[in-house]
Amino acid sequence: MQTVDLDLKVKFLHGFSHKVRIQILDTIKEGEKTVSEIMNEVSGSQSSISQHLACLRGCGLIIGRQEGKFMYYRLLNDKVRHLLDTFDDVLMDVQSDVLSCEGQVDEE
Repeated sequence: MQTVDLDLKVKFLHGFSHKVRIQILDTIKEGEKTVSEIMNEVSGSQSSISQHLACLRGCGLIIGRQEGKFMYYRLLNDKVRHLLDTFDDVLMDVQSDVLSCEGQVDEE
């Protein structure tokens, strides 16, 4: 089995670590959308949404394409969609434990 660099894994998972980014991913899970369409479904300013979209692109989770004056965003591939579905499935199994989670522990 091939091992993945731990720092790279943490950077990848960072894409999932903010409520707005999760909302964006859920919004485009079934198909590409423009920034305006994403803004209509996700609370936040255009500037904030754009920053989160840049983070998601940087984490390798989404891609964008320009068509005329509109930018369309979609999930990178079906593996990302499957991962989002898996998160939801696992969360259904552990939601009571997650609710009792005390929060984040940083050792650095």
